Amino acid sequence: MRKAPDTPLDRAVQALGEDMTRTLQGWIRIPSLKTEPAGKDAPFGADIRRMLELAIADCGRLGFAPRNIDGYAADLEIGEGEETIAILGHLDVVPAGEGWATPPFEPVIMDGRLYGRGACDNKGPMVAALYAMKAVQNAGIPLKKKVRLVLGCDEESGWADIAYYKAHVGLPETGFSPDACYPLINTEKGTCHLTLRGALPEEGEAPFPVYALRSGERANVIPGVAEAELGGDPAELKARAEDCARREGYPVSVEALSSGRSRVTVRGIGGHASMPELGKNAAARLLLLLRALEAGGGSRAALSLLADAIGGDTDGSGFGIAGSDAISGPLTINLGIIDLRERELSLTLDIRYPVLFDAGQLERFVRLRVAPAGLSVERAYCQPPHHVPESRPIVQTLLKVYHEITGLPPSTLAIGGGTYARAMPEAVAFGCMFPDEEDLAHQAGEHIRLDRLLLNARIFAHAIVALAG
Repeated sequence: MRKAPDTPLDRAVQALGEDMTRTLQGWIRIPSLKTEPAGKDAPFGADIRRMLELAIADCGRLGFAPRNIDGYAADLEIGEGEETIAILGHLDVVPAGEGWATPPFEPVIMDGRLYGRGACDNKGPMVAALYAMKAVQNAGIPLKKKVRLVLGCDEESGWADIAYYKAHVGLPETGFSPDACYPLINTEKGTCHLTLRGALPEEGEAPFPVYALRSGERANVIPGVAEAELGGDPAELKARAEDCARREGYPVSVEALSSGRSRVTVRGIGGHASMPELGKNAAARLLLLLRALEAGGGSRAALSLLADAIGGDTDGSGFGIAGSDAISGPLTINLGIIDLRERELSLTLDIRYPVLFDAGQLERFVRLRVAPAGLSVERAYCQPPHHVPESRPIVQTLLKVYHEITGLPPSTLAIGGGTYARAMPEAVAFGCMFPDEEDLAHQAGEHIRLDRLLLNARIFAHAIVALAG
């Protein structure tokens, strides 16, 4: 990285560093997870309303005039002129999950890193963008265009916030979302969540009847733990499950229950569904284990089919939908949720598909694949792909700023993740993860380096001046 030049704007960012860290710590302390609506101005639950209120208060403390958009989002603006550049991000987070060495909602600073859920996805980057705007003001730099910061509240669960914002306020044509990585993302794959449902036959005679399955909370998260409640001889089950675990090389535990049944727990490595190949999907591993155990009576055929379809790959091969294009790369698939209770089975798949693919065709192939198991398929959520040509001014300007500040090579990227950039015709994802950093979004141990938090604020401040000055 290049040494920070000593300009008025850079000095303004540096002076705000300690306050920026304190603000992020306060934001992390609120577990802004989506829940049921909690009255007026709380469409996503009480905790997200608290988070939005704190963000609005912090914006006001910095001298801005933020607006609360009915609990769906907040925004503020600086600058003058007819044109507007938007910076979009979000305040909601995914569940903490297991495997944390520090409390996920109690910010902890160790070795120059700030740990906590939301540190990098997406509270840290939004704090950096907020303070970048404050630094531009403090440096006395006039802007010929308006710059609008939009703080959303439902990015992780369905984008109802942005739909409401667009309907009631409206968004400009261009801008960026600091919710991914550098250098710059101008292509985002399509996202399709498919829910598979069906009633399974009664178990009948089987060595290990399957009575319940549980794994995952969100489709866009790789589940790190999966559980099954099985019948049969507990000692035999334990021996066979542990033998399978040794051969396959992943953790499995078996606990005898007072009901005479056993709880089988499989562990994996969580992560973001847009990069399923980087995690170890515990739900998929559980399906493979059940198949190896020949578990289930009435459920065996359906569970074996699902193990074949989704247990062993992340590229869609098991459903016959694997493929890629030159613009956006390969299709990926993640088994985000599996639930079996009272013979009712439900699974949710997260599919990230290339720009040139068709979501309807993918759904058709999945439906054909699971039909023999008596499962239906419904589209729970779908976002089309997003692509901004590299020649567009927003792309070229941001790449220039990135290179000038960091000295690193400028280039465009395609990702499987979906950001608010796709809410505007000519917006891109810009930051905040650097090429030498591990992606910790949706993982245990999520953190942000404090020097990189400051560097992000510098980059965003210079980007604001370059785009709107």
